[in-house]
Amino acid sequence: MPHLVYLSLGSNLGDREAHLREAITHLQANGHIVSVSSLYETEPVEFTNQAWFLNCALALETTESPEELMAAILRIEQQMGRKRIQRKGPRIIDIDILLFDDAILDSPALTIPHPAMHERRFVLQPLAEIAPQAQHPARKRTIQELLDSLPAGQTVRRYQKN
Repeated sequence: MPHLVYLSLGSNLGDREAHLREAITHLQANGHIVSVSSLYETEPVEFTNQAWFLNCALALETTESPEELMAAILRIEQQMGRKRIQRKGPRIIDIDILLFDDAILDSPALTIPHPAMHERRFVLQPLAEIAPQAQHPARKRTIQELLDSLPAGQTVRRYQKN
């Protein structure tokens, strides 16, 4: 029986849109892509002295376990040239597992739901576009409720290609 997984994708180096599209293409090997949000241009958070990101959210049906999917994601990031030089620093591609069915998992290698997703507009806004009623299993609130409860700040705007 397939699992419903929500992922967050981001890029702020090079052709950001092309990197997101390439990552989405790679992810098709891990299951059936149910939906992809619009692209959003987002200001960096935490380490702010870097280029703005393009972000999107993706819903994926997969038969893989959380650990198998995480291993595949890390391979995709590596194949695309991601270098983990600076924590929260610039990156060609970043793929995070946000939700995996209603699983709650906390291991040294993987934490689900994503531990900071409820604080990040750049995650919640794209996710609310494709899954506003999805439930955060630990916080017992919908994605839309989490988004609506965020304080002002964290600029996130729908991407308009020039």
